[in-house]
Amino acid sequence: MRTIRWGIIGCGNVTEKKSGPGFQKADHSELVAVMRRNKELAEDYAKRHNVPKWYTNAEELVNDEDVDAVYIATPPSSHKEYAILAAKASKPVYVEKPMALNSTECSEMIEACNENGVPLFVAFYRRAMPAFLKVKEVVESGAIGNIRFVTTVHHKKASEQEKNGELPWRVQPEIAGGGHFFDLASHTLDYLDFLLGPIDKVNGVASNQGGLYKAEDMVSGSYIFRSGVQGTGQWCFNSYKNEDWNEIVGDKGSLRFSTLQEKPMILKNADGEQEINMIYPEHVQQPLIQTIVNELNGEGESPSTGQSALRTSRVMDQMVASFYNDTTLKDC
Repeated sequence: MRTIRWGIIGCGNVTEKKSGPGFQKADHSELVAVMRRNKELAEDYAKRHNVPKWYTNAEELVNDEDVDAVYIATPPSSHKEYAILAAKASKPVYVEKPMALNSTECSEMIEACNENGVPLFVAFYRRAMPAFLKVKEVVESGAIGNIRFVTTVHHKKASEQEKNGELPWRVQPEIAGGGHFFDLASHTLDYLDFLLGPIDKVNGVASNQGGLYKAEDMVSGSYIFRSGVQGTGQWCFNSYKNEDWNEIVGDKGSLRFSTLQEKPMILKNADGEQEINMIYPEHVQQPLIQTIVNELNGEGESPSTGQSALRTSRVMDQMVASFYNDTTLKDC
């Protein structure tokens, strides 16, 4: 197998531990270049992570002959621009989640990659993490029987930064596509797509209850999977504590697990209640990166593609549509 040489566009916090080292530690993978607009920060990252090249211009990195594939780790507002840039240079693309500002941009990215004959992968890394593969194994083992419905509850406290009006990009819709829902709920919705299949029907309502920023901070939704399984979810980002859980209920038992918190999953059925540990790897994206490297070398397929991420983007768009389109009934 050949070594896939990676270049990173945008070497911010997500690349420090979650992803960056994974490109160096995965088999047949190497990180050879990074790009950040600030020269000092780009050089600092490269030196700390033993990366031989650094750039301040994305086009220079993409056109570097030593770069075989490009990982885009900027905020969502620039994902489409950089993905199309890499595709036109015939470089495979791996882009952070959420995939783009909206599903229209996702479709444009897929089209550009298809036109240039390059694959497109998205960093919904729970599809490859051992802990979440274990969840899938338990569900598919029949331990809880035929699946009837799934419930998600996710709420978190507003940060002091948000309370002080120092708004992170994650709650600025023009940069993030929406609020924390797009950043955090996307993980759950994408994993449920992986676990239970595509969602065919969606209803949702979003609002801003806290008034700390313009984006939505509360979303409630219901959906039906193609399999007939039904789901509901509530996401609140101005609550009194941080909590996150999903419960899958079947006709023989239930399984509860967290998307974002390292807690044991809890299996309940006729055999009683059992806790099963969910252990995260040191670099959470490394297992998914390995599947991408393998696919680029002609061995297997990565589970997280532009097409699967597009489905998640469409679901999120539909759930917040009334909030951003202001379709609420007035003067009734």
